[in-house]
Amino acid sequence: MIKKSLLLLAMMGVILSSCSVSKSARDQRNLLSGTWNLDNVYYENNSGNFKSVIFNDAEDICFEGSQWFFRDNNSTGRYTINQSTLCQGGDRFFRWSVVEPQQNYSSQLQFKFIDEKRNDVSGGFGYRLNIANLTAQAMTLKSNVTVDGQPVTIVYEFSKSL
Repeated sequence: MIKKSLLLLAMMGVILSSCSVSKSARDQRNLLSGTWNLDNVYYENNSGNFKSVIFNDAEDICFEGSQWFFRDNNSTGRYTINQSTLCQGGDRFFRWSVVEPQQNYSSQLQFKFIDEKRNDVSGGFGYRLNIANLTAQAMTLKSNVTVDGQPVTIVYEFSKSL
C-alpha cells in the first residue's frame, strides 16, 4: 500500500512539474502582457522586393500600424488591423503562449486563432515566431519562411503602448 502511494505521489509530481512554466517563460509572459504597436515589417536574409500574406490573413503592409494586445492571465489576445482600400480591418482574436527554447534556439511566441468566445477556429493550426528581443518597451519577433526554395526571415518590430 505504501509503495502504491509513493508511486502515485511520484507520478503526480512528474505531471505537475511538466505542466509548470519556467521563471524565464513567466518573465517573458509578463513583459508581453499589454498593448503593442507593430511599427515595422521587413525581410532579412535575401535580396529583392517581397510582398506576402502574413498569418494567412492580410498583406504585410496591412500589419504595419496594427495594434496587438496580450492578456497574460488567460493567455488570450487580439490584433487589430486598420481598415483601408488594401486591408480588411478589424479584430483578430488568438490564444498565445511562450514556448521554451530548445537547444540553442530562442524562446518563441506561439499563437492560434480563436473567436470572440475563445473557441478554436484554426483546427489546431497555429504560428510560432522567434523572440529575438523583448524588453519593457520594445519587441522584435522573427519568422523563417521559404521563397522559391530560398530562406527569408520576416521581422516584426513592436513598441509598447503607454
